[in-house]
Amino acid sequence: MKRILITLLATILLTPSSAFAQRKRSTSRPRTPATSQSQGVSQVRTAGATRVAEQIKLLSRFIYLLGGVASGIAQVDEAVRRNEASPALVQQNQQSKARVKSSIEGFRESLDKLEIDFRATPELQPYYIKLAGVAAGAATAEEQATNNQFDAAGRSLLTVVGRLTDVLVVMRQ
Repeated sequence: MKRILITLLATILLTPSSAFAQRKRSTSRPRTPATSQSQGVSQVRTAGATRVAEQIKLLSRFIYLLGGVASGIAQVDEAVRRNEASPALVQQNQQSKARVKSSIEGFRESLDKLEIDFRATPELQPYYIKLAGVAAGAATAEEQATNNQFDAAGRSLLTVVGRLTDVLVVMRQ
């Protein structure tokens, strides 16, 4: 009996303790990757943010170009007022004004569509509050351009760019 006890004791001491350790069973399920629903929300949000960013880029480029065009239009208008402008220059100036007005109208239409899409898409509705009113700002710029107030129209469009940037900041959080 003493022999069995010594053998048993030797076996216990020589066997690694991890063999006797009780393994803990995990009651929680293994982590699963993000569900397709949350991936869908993320994709829609990314697509919305991309559209907002694209509008910012286009408007910024347009405002940059508008500065030079507005200056040229103002100079020609001043020359027309003093009767120093040629008919060809007057015609070209009218075409420039029409292009600027048309471009601003296009921005207003695309911003209207952007607002409608944000309002109608459930994943983008939380951001609509910040976006609401950008089309109205573009409409103000369009009205100012119609009244030959191109500098003021550019300032109104800068306000729109600021609002669009605020939307991106909120979408990033």
